[in-house]
Amino acid sequence: MNSGLLLNGTICFAITLSSLAFAWVLSRNKERYKENSKPALFSLMVFWLIVGLTYLPTAVRMFIAYLGNQEMDATLYFITAIPFAFIPVPLVFFIIYVITGSTRVGEYIALIFTLIGAAYLAFLYSSGIVGPVVTEWGSIFMINSDAAINLYLMGLFVIPTSMILGLLLLIFLQRMPKRIRYRTALPLVAISFVFDFMLTDMIAIVDVMQMFARLFVLIGTVLAYLAYFPPITIQEKLGIQEHMADIHYNGQKDPNIDFFLKDKSGNP
Repeated sequence: MNSGLLLNGTICFAITLSSLAFAWVLSRNKERYKENSKPALFSLMVFWLIVGLTYLPTAVRMFIAYLGNQEMDATLYFITAIPFAFIPVPLVFFIIYVITGSTRVGEYIALIFTLIGAAYLAFLYSSGIVGPVVTEWGSIFMINSDAAINLYLMGLFVIPTSMILGLLLLIFLQRMPKRIRYRTALPLVAISFVFDFMLTDMIAIVDVMQMFARLFVLIGTVLAYLAYFPPITIQEKLGIQEHMADIHYNGQKDPNIDFFLKDKSGNP
């Protein structure tokens, strides 16, 4: 029995709790946002919900590996692959909706990524996996399909990551108060952080890489929470206090998402 697996499982469980708690907090604050920004907020809630659902069976899998049950370990890996395959879906909807203000366009693009995710699962389940290789710090599987790996890398990873970078560029090119720039750019950086290291986690072939990838996913989740709800001390150090002039910038009730959606959706 390897005690490092218990630490690995604990990190995964912490990711589950923090991401699900973040999704719940976002849902509690939905009344702060205007009606046309709620689809973007909902997509963020779904994103963090899927992160939690990905790492819940992963945490259980680490504890199962600690007990030496390889068959259940493999079963839980296949279960974990389901939410992992669809995590780009709410992400691309969020980016497309923020840029265009159109739910219809966002839904069409999200549907394409849903089909790509389903194709990834089909290749994964038909080809199977190799493992597990249980070590001191992790339980590692290798996907027995180059098609599944390439499909995820090119279809479900590169494109959403490019979208995030493009939206970040748009944010930095626009003139806006420092507080709004912080509250819009940092969540995207945190989401990219989580998204990138989740992929690193899934394709890791070394136990230490798997452990550090999961640790950085946890850090990214905490970073995202601080981006949306920064403590007063952080606001003071960064000079992003919520002054009344910023809150009513361009007539918006809460400019964090509304700033990008003004006059795009056709809603009053």
